[in-house]
Amino acid sequence: MKYIESKKNDEIKQLKKLSATKNIRKTGTYMIEGFHLVREADQYEQDFVKLLVTEKYQEDRLVKKYHEIAVTISEDVAKDLSETKTPQGIFAVIKVQNSDDLTEFSGKWVMMDDVQDPGNVGTIVRTADAAGYDGVITSMDTADFYQPKVQRSMQGSQFHLPIYRMDIDKAINLAKESGLTIYGSEVNAQAKPYTQLEKQDQFALIMGNEAHGVSQNVLNATDENIYIPILGKAESLNVAVAAGVLMYGLQTL
Repeated sequence: MKYIESKKNDEIKQLKKLSATKNIRKTGTYMIEGFHLVREADQYEQDFVKLLVTEKYQEDRLVKKYHEIAVTISEDVAKDLSETKTPQGIFAVIKVQNSDDLTEFSGKWVMMDDVQDPGNVGTIVRTADAAGYDGVITSMDTADFYQPKVQRSMQGSQFHLPIYRMDIDKAINLAKESGLTIYGSEVNAQAKPYTQLEKQDQFALIMGNEAHGVSQNVLNATDENIYIPILGKAESLNVAVAAGVLMYGLQTL
């Protein structure tokens, strides 16, 4: 295998740029890090462009499978590429999947209205996967799910269910046309406690921005706005925690 020792290598410099959304969109590729994510990507037949590993992985069965596109890198290069303090020493460059335009909804979906924190976005996707939801929609101003921090936070769930990035108003209209009930989450006593809802087999749950919540124009377009009753003295919940409570709560009404 080809060996890259220096972090000043031109190829490494280009790969480091894949942490930025504009370069991910420009190249049509993104990078994931860590053995678990790389293994999940392989298992779910993602399109590998390149595999970069430190020497300790050279004899691994997964690396041998991608031998023709595998590159050995030094520990210094691994540290330079890594978004973590203790890199595992394995990275994969994968093609962005150009999903067909979504034309109809069915089942249970989560929508994110301008959720900014990568950890929150990733956690919501991962929880949607765990709770058996059918897909995720992110607004155009939600943190890009191809960003390294979001990818890490999703822990492979990005390969298990569809994720679309689209205009939130368009998504709501399409969901309504498909017969889904639309729930907006709101920290407002005028909204309905989620525990008082009737069980629905098809719906979309909308979670909002960390600072401002779901935007008012979106709340105006929902069928019902709901909230989580606060039993203690905290004013609100983190959006990812609230999403988890609601996702499981709506599944078990």
